[in-house]
Amino acid sequence: MSGVIVTDPPKAEAKHVEALSGYGVATVSEAMGRAGLLGTHLRPIQQDTRIAGTAVTVLSWPGDNLMIHAAVEQCGEGDILVVTTTSPSTDGLFGELFATALKQRGVRGLVIDTGVRDTSELREMGFPVWSAAVSAQGTVKATGGSVNVPIVIGNQVIHPGDVIVADDDGVVVVPRLRAGQVAEASEAREDKEAATRAAFREGQLGLDRYGLREKLVQLGVSYRPYEEYARGGDGS
Repeated sequence: MSGVIVTDPPKAEAKHVEALSGYGVATVSEAMGRAGLLGTHLRPIQQDTRIAGTAVTVLSWPGDNLMIHAAVEQCGEGDILVVTTTSPSTDGLFGELFATALKQRGVRGLVIDTGVRDTSELREMGFPVWSAAVSAQGTVKATGGSVNVPIVIGNQVIHPGDVIVADDDGVVVVPRLRAGQVAEASEAREDKEAATRAAFREGQLGLDRYGLREKLVQLGVSYRPYEEYARGGDGS
């Protein structure tokens, strides 16, 4: 397998990444029209951590981490390394030594659609990871691949320089050219949710705030006293 290492791809503006870092994955996805999620199979190895950064993408061969070594050189401050393989793999392509090198370069974390190992050490050093598997299985360094090319995870295309947001709920990708607009939409959604939260604390019901009582009627959902329902619901 031949490949390519693309250098210095354009990245989302730092101010937009910073703005998106203030919102959870669910909020960002909803702000994009319920889009961008990379799938439920990517789970964090830590808890109570949220990161946002620009993607450095890697396409590797299964069981081979050569291209991760190549990608380290392309990573810098504020990046998130995003790795997938040419076919499904759960081998432990990434561990504590990689994290040490990346952390030194200012990389904020890893999203990997295969396996990771040294999870205790990664948590101890504070390097966040979202992975499809945890596996001690080792790898080789024998096959070419690509860095900073479009890749696909969970049916979502990730371009180098796109914004990645990750937290306990999962991972979402925001296209580079939409980062500013999505940050604004996320802020608007947060403001709306804050108002709803305040209303719920005062006792308002979602049925009324969202106008859902009419929806129940339209769907033919009715209210019945328990005794009537217990007799068969027809009033006889």
